[in-house]
Amino acid sequence: MAAAAEFNWDNADVKKKWDAFTKFGAATATEMTGKNFDKWLKDAGVLDNKAITGTMTGIAFSKVTGPKKKATFDETKKVLTFVAEDRARQSKKTIQDELDAITDKLAKLEAPSVGGAAKANAAGVYSRLTDHKKYTGAHKERFDAEGKGKGIAGRSDTAENTGYVGAYKNKDTYDKAHGK
Repeated sequence: MAAAAEFNWDNADVKKKWDAFTKFGAATATEMTGKNFDKWLKDAGVLDNKAITGTMTGIAFSKVTGPKKKATFDETKKVLTFVAEDRARQSKKTIQDELDAITDKLAKLEAPSVGGAAKANAAGVYSRLTDHKKYTGAHKERFDAEGKGKGIAGRSDTAENTGYVGAYKNKDTYDKAHGK
């Protein structure tokens, strides 16, 4: 790790932002996890899966934190220096230039974003469940040809008290066949 790299940011301001990301998902947290560190970098636009990847940040994070898997603010600064070193090797810039670029992006970020959270789309569910063409078997009998529900007639089998069993097909044919 290069000792010449310095952080050109307002420590108190960035510490507040660091605290916000540290507490993201765990309101009582006092140290940042690797997951929250990656979220901080991703929200700031530093983690782009090309120049700086989650694997790169994970390795840098575990170098600093070791088995405890959580980093204090000062340890997070060391992790950022490792990330800047890795990035400098690829971009052929100085470590300080890369560190400045990363810290500028992190300093501009206000709070963790939740904009990417999945939202349920109820319209899709209801349109699928109310499409009469997708019903099969006895359930499709509940709708007429246009898809309008038949009401109680579609939900219940009504008994026709005619004296014949339900599946008998030759109802009222005896008199015709016997000439009566």
